[in-house]
Amino acid sequence: MNDTAQDLSPERLLSVSDPLTGLPLAASGARAKVATAASGAAVALTLGYPLAEDGVAALREAVATLIGPLPLASFEVSQRISPHATQPNVALSPRVRNIIAVGSGKGGVGKSTTAVNLALALAADGARVGVLDADVYGPSIPTMLGLSGRPDSPDGKSIVPMHAHGIEAMSIGLLVEQDTPMIWRGPMATSALTQLLEQTLWGGDAGLDYLIVDLPPGTGDIQLTLAQKIPVAGAVIVTTPQDVATLDARKALKMFEKVQVPVLGLVENMAMHTCSNCGHVEHVFGEGGGTRMAAQYGVALLGSLPLELAIREQGDAGVPVVASAPGSDAARAYRATARALAMRLAARPRAAMPIAASMV
Repeated sequence: MNDTAQDLSPERLLSVSDPLTGLPLAASGARAKVATAASGAAVALTLGYPLAEDGVAALREAVATLIGPLPLASFEVSQRISPHATQPNVALSPRVRNIIAVGSGKGGVGKSTTAVNLALALAADGARVGVLDADVYGPSIPTMLGLSGRPDSPDGKSIVPMHAHGIEAMSIGLLVEQDTPMIWRGPMATSALTQLLEQTLWGGDAGLDYLIVDLPPGTGDIQLTLAQKIPVAGAVIVTTPQDVATLDARKALKMFEKVQVPVLGLVENMAMHTCSNCGHVEHVFGEGGGTRMAAQYGVALLGSLPLELAIREQGDAGVPVVASAPGSDAARAYRATARALAMRLAARPRAAMPIAASMV
């Protein structure tokens, strides 16, 4: 048996990086088994995050490169997306393994566009995903997903989520006329959010792996209700690179920390623009703001997303870029960011209590 076989331990295998994110498998809490013989190595990986077939193929290639001259006799990848620990004293959802809040300190940073495309990216990797539009005053998810009509209610109490591009969705915008203003005080808005979450039949019998909650901007009543009543496995803060945006994003980050919701990381949106004529890259809203903020607060920068006309156009058309142009650079950036998010969540402690038996 050669030196490569002798050195091939589970720890060494977990030093392999996910080809899309560059994060080592060990950082996600993945597990590895390996057996070696004269015929080669048999490798089995268990991941806590979703990975599509192209990702598995790229990972196999990376493992084959690691073991060098030793043949890779067999390679198996399994995925188990577990529910992860949430803030204290909040019961787990019976239908959703992991609720992920997407917030921002201010409006206009592309938070909803980011939330929708991250959800689609997680679904593209094979996860069961839903989106809850928590902005009851300005719901935008129906437009971005091209949804119209009303959701069904089989018993007059529960609601069947609507489907678009492989994910589920629910929004107050699907229950009222499009031009009807929601003239509600805070308690009415927060009650509506709680009902949308609890009365929607997310995921059918299997449940959801991830529910992305698109929060309104700021740190008001909706965010407080989320922290007190809804089990949140992690939060993502969306900002642009400019200083005024990161200043407000800091407030959102500190809010989540105070209510003991773990912050999985930052997403820097509109980080760069590539000219479609000459290819010149410009940092329209400044450069490095997300990186500096992530370093200052000790959180991960999950990804930097481009400023592209197609992202806006496809969102307005109801077919977000991850669904409409999955091979584009923009879609690839969203998929890398979503996978980094899922890997960071997978590394966190699991929930102490299991979810409903039907979802296990």
